[in-house]
Amino acid sequence: MNRNPISKIMFSAGALALVLSSPAMAASKKDRAREAIAAAQAKVESARNVGAGSAVPAGLASAQAELLRAREASNAGHQDEAIQMAIHAQAMADTAMGAAQRQKDDAALANRAAARDQVDAAQQQAAAAQQQAAEANARADAASQAAQVSAQQAAAAQAAAAAATAPKPPTQVETTVTTAQAAPVRTVTTARAATVRKAPVRKRTITRRTTRAAPATTVTRTTTRVTTQQ
Repeated sequence: MNRNPISKIMFSAGALALVLSSPAMAASKKDRAREAIAAAQAKVESARNVGAGSAVPAGLASAQAELLRAREASNAGHQDEAIQMAIHAQAMADTAMGAAQRQKDDAALANRAAARDQVDAAQQQAAAAQQQAAEANARADAASQAAQVSAQQAAAAQAAAAAATAPKPPTQVETTVTTAQAAPVRTVTTARAATVRKAPVRKRTITRRTTRAAPATTVTRTTTRVTTQQ
């Protein structure tokens, strides 16, 4: 059976194109694998820089191992596998980097909370110290007032003791003597005339003097005045 010349030409052109395009396709896959591996390497380095090695060491180690397998596959000519492994390594690096960032954020949040707690505790301690100082001042004032009262009481007690032991001043006695004297003696003269009849009449006068002396009365009044010197 004769074939169509046009069909022969088309078949020949397609075969030639396939032969010519195979190296190009291989080169393109290798480039894509190389790019995927480079991107995975950058992701792994970023994860390491944000602290994934200490935060999630297992995750970062897995990403690095997957990246190593991608390179080995690419070197062995398994570009499709290398690309898939490199993409997987990128995802693992992203996961490790996100976990490390979350841990870092949580740590920063915890540090801020701890700092706030420390500030609050310091403020409470300062307030307590001020309260204690105020109470101490109040106690000092009360003690000072009590000392003043005690000093006043002691002074009063000393004054009372001194007054009790001090010698008393002598008692001054004033005596008032009142003397009542009798009235002056009065002399009463009585004259009587006597008549003698036998003899020649002579009149003789007899004079009698009677002296009445009132008894002398002496009254003594004593007035005592006591003067106390303070």
